Amino acid sequence: MKEEIPAALARVKVSKRVAVAVILCGLVGIVPYLARTQERNEVWGALPQLPLIGVTSSTQNPLQIGLLHWYNANLTTSFGVGSAPIGIAFDGANIWVANFNSSAVTKLRASDGKVLGTFALSSPVGVAFDGSNVWVTNFLDDTVTKLRASDGSLLGTFSTGGGPYGLGFDGANIWVANIGSNNVTKLRASDGTVLGTFSVGTGPEFVAFDGTSIWVTNTASDTVTELRDSDGSSLGSFKVGAFPVGVAFDGTNLWVGNENSNTVTKLRATDGKLLGTFVVGQAPRGVVFDGANIWVTNMGSNNVTKLRAGNGSVLGTFAVGRNPDGIAFDGANIWVANSSSSSKRVTKL
Repeated sequence: MKEEIPAALARVKVSKRVAVAVILCGLVGIVPYLARTQERNEVWGALPQLPLIGVTSSTQNPLQIGLLHWYNANLTTSFGVGSAPIGIAFDGANIWVANFNSSAVTKLRASDGKVLGTFALSSPVGVAFDGSNVWVTNFLDDTVTKLRASDGSLLGTFSTGGGPYGLGFDGANIWVANIGSNNVTKLRASDGTVLGTFSVGTGPEFVAFDGTSIWVTNTASDTVTELRDSDGSSLGSFKVGAFPVGVAFDGTNLWVGNENSNTVTKLRATDGKLLGTFVVGQAPRGVVFDGANIWVTNMGSNNVTKLRAGNGSVLGTFAVGRNPDGIAFDGANIWVANSSSSSKRVTKL
């Protein structure tokens, strides 16, 4: 055993010498490599830098990426619905369209536009989804109807103010803008009980929720009213463009389509401060946020404008059907209701 130990130590010493020799040889070999690399870097640094190609950054969400939805809304298709489609909403799987002249609501499968049902109502205009059910305003009847999203069955019809139009969901309640009575009705979503009626400006048309407040566009007052969600008390009225209609929340700010100004106004949600006014198409109405950008329907120019939410810069203008009005985002695509009674179509971007 004692004789084996010196032999083992000797082998270790030999191994060390071999290792040192290998390392030295490696260093001798790498020095010229490093010198050549430095020379290449100096040459490359002197050359003009070419722009990166391919997808280097993207605002698409995971669903858009999964569907390979890289194109910039320049590919469109359309699907038949009823006459004079106005309001439109997404329920997580399907698109619901309020067809005013047909007195019906159409349910389309978002993936392929297949009609899954048509449900008779009186004079539908606005549509909202509460997580389980679809709510539709009946403009001529001063009511709102609740439909089960899974099969369209009627769950109830509830009275509102005069001329109910746009509506929104705050997580527990439905808020309805009554354009004919200059107020907003708050309904408990679970059973339709009226929880309050609150005065706003003249001609309220659309509603948006920012997490704490309800924002209402007043078409004849050229203002937007902010209401406290908990009790409906007024938190202020803020000047926007002429004849404000559609309104959307982008997580920080409110965007308002001003139909008679051909502009969109951006307001800070915390205090209503004006952050900018941006030119779009003719007679902008519907507004929606896709997680990165703002989309606006231009009823007078038959197209849709895409704006960067960060600074309002125009990212594109896309042709749709005649008189586009309501607009919705399904997680990957933009849907537009073309309200002309002759079109009977919705467009998918």
